[in-house]
Amino acid sequence: MSKLVRVCFFVIGLLLTMQHSFAEEGVRGRLVDTSWLARNLKSSDLVLLDASPETYGKGHIPGAQSVNIYDLFAYGFGGISDSKIEEDFRSWGVGPEKKIVMYDSGGQELATRLFFDLDYHGVPEQNLFILDGGLSKWKKEALPLSTERVPSPKNGTFKLTKLNEDLRGGLPEVLDATGDTTHNALLEGLGPDWHYGQIAPFSKAGHIPTGILTPVGDFYNADKTFKSPKEIRQMLTFLGVKEEQQIYTYCGGGVAATVPYFAAKYVAGYPKVKLYPESELGWLNDERGLPYWTYDEPYLMRETNWLQFWSSQMIRSFLGAPVSVVDLRPQAEFNQGHIPYSLNISSEVFRANVTTPEKLAEILGPAGVHASDEAVVVSGAGLTKDSALAYVMLENLGQKKVSMFMDSMDTWTKRGQHLVKDPTVVGPKKAPHDPAIVPISYPSNAGTDVLINSPRAGQDPYPVVFVASGKELAAKSQNGKTVHVNYADLLNADGTPKAAKDIWTALEKAGVPRYAQLICVSDDPGEAAVNYFILKLMGFRDVKVLVS
Repeated sequence: MSKLVRVCFFVIGLLLTMQHSFAEEGVRGRLVDTSWLARNLKSSDLVLLDASPETYGKGHIPGAQSVNIYDLFAYGFGGISDSKIEEDFRSWGVGPEKKIVMYDSGGQELATRLFFDLDYHGVPEQNLFILDGGLSKWKKEALPLSTERVPSPKNGTFKLTKLNEDLRGGLPEVLDATGDTTHNALLEGLGPDWHYGQIAPFSKAGHIPTGILTPVGDFYNADKTFKSPKEIRQMLTFLGVKEEQQIYTYCGGGVAATVPYFAAKYVAGYPKVKLYPESELGWLNDERGLPYWTYDEPYLMRETNWLQFWSSQMIRSFLGAPVSVVDLRPQAEFNQGHIPYSLNISSEVFRANVTTPEKLAEILGPAGVHASDEAVVVSGAGLTKDSALAYVMLENLGQKKVSMFMDSMDTWTKRGQHLVKDPTVVGPKKAPHDPAIVPISYPSNAGTDVLINSPRAGQDPYPVVFVASGKELAAKSQNGKTVHVNYADLLNADGTPKAAKDIWTALEKAGVPRYAQLICVSDDPGEAAVNYFILKLMGFRDVKVLVS
C-alpha cells in the first residue's frame, strides 16, 4: 500500500470519526439537549412527540405531534388493548428505524411516562430519547415555536411482538420487597403532602410501607434538566439506596414514579430498576387491606397489643423473647406495678452516663438488657425527654433495635393486661423453661456515632444544620445554620407524636432540610433527643444529638 493511499485512509477515518462525534454531541444516554434537537429537527429519521396535550395548542416545537398520553395510563389496569397500543404507535410514525424524541413542559413526568410506555411495548430502547429540560428550556433559548397542529404522518411500521416485562414489577414482588429492605428499595415519586398524609386522594392517607420519599422535583435542576448522574447517585446514596438493591418506583398511579425510574435507571445507571405501574391505587385496591403508613418508621413506636405478646409467661418460657423491656420509672413507682419481665433501669442512670457510654454498658448487661434484643423503652407517659434520651443512648451503644412504648400503665390495664409487683428475675435459669432473664456482658465498643460531642462534617455535598430543640435557643450558639423546632410543639398531651402531616408542616415551616446532617441541640440533651426520635420517625436519614 502506497504512502498516499495510507494517508487517504487516515483522513477518511478521521472524517468519519469527527462525523460520528458531531452526531453524538448533545446526547447523554437517553437524553438529548436542545441544541441537538434544533440541529436534527428536520431529519426524516426523527419522530418528535409532545406529551403535554393541554399546552400543545399554545405553542409546541415545530414538527411535534401531540400525544394524548392519558390514554396510555389505563394500560396497566386493563383499560387499553395491545392492538390499540400498536395502532396508536403506528399513527405517530413509530417504526424500528426511527429515532423518537419526546418532551413535556419540562421538569415533569409525562415525557418519562411516555418513554416507559414505548420501551415497555417493545420500541427499541436505543431509539428512545427525552428532550432534557423539555419545552421550558426550548423556550428559554428562544428557539422556534409553532401553534399549528402537525398533519398526521405516514403510518409507522411498529409491531408489538413482545412486552418488556423486566421493566415492571407487580404487586406480589413489591409486597415482598417491603419486608426486605436489605435487598430492595422502594422510591416514591410523590410529594411530602401525599407521603405524610396531608392529602388523601384515595381511601387512605399515607404511603406504601418502607417507601422512600423521592419527589419528582428532587431529580431536576432549576432549569428543569435532569441532575447529573453523580448528583442523583449522591442523593440516592444519602437516602440509603444501594447499587446492589432491586429498586422499585411507585407513586399514586404510575406516572410520577417514572421520574425516579428514569433518573435511577437511565441517568444514574443503576442496574436493577423496575416501575410498579399500578402503584398505590393497585396497593389499596387489594382485597387483603394491605398496610399503609404516614410515618416512615412507625415500628419505632410500640403499643399494648404488640408488647403483651412478649410479656406472656408461656411465650417467655417456651419460645423465649428477643425483647428487653427497659422501664425508666423510679423504683418506688416501678414496684407499685410494672409490665411483666420489665427491667427497672431508672432515667437517672441514663442521664448520669450521657458522656460515659462504657459505664452504662457495664450496668445494662448485669441488669438483663441484651444488645441483640429489641429494647423497648417504657416511661409510663409515652415520648418524654427521659425516654428519648434513653432511646438515643441505647442506639448509640449499638443496640440491635430500639423502640418506644407509647401507652401508659392505665392503658395497659384497661386493655385487659395485668401489672406485676414482684421484681423480674435476672439470673441463671434453674430449669429448661425457666423464664428468668440471664445476665450477659453488654458490649461497649459497638457505638453508632449517634451522640457526638462536637460537630462533624456533613455527607458531601450536603451541609450540617443544627436543630435547636428547646423552647428557647441553646445558651451556646453553634457555628453554622440553625433552625428552631421546639420539641414540645411536636407532641400531643399524652406523649405521643403528633400526626405525621402536622409534624411535616412544622418542620417545613422551620426550614428543616431533608438533605443535610441534622444535629439536634439543646441545653437539655433530653429535649434534643425527642427531636432526634421524631426526625427518625419521619424518615430523616442523617440525624445526631450533640452533648457537651
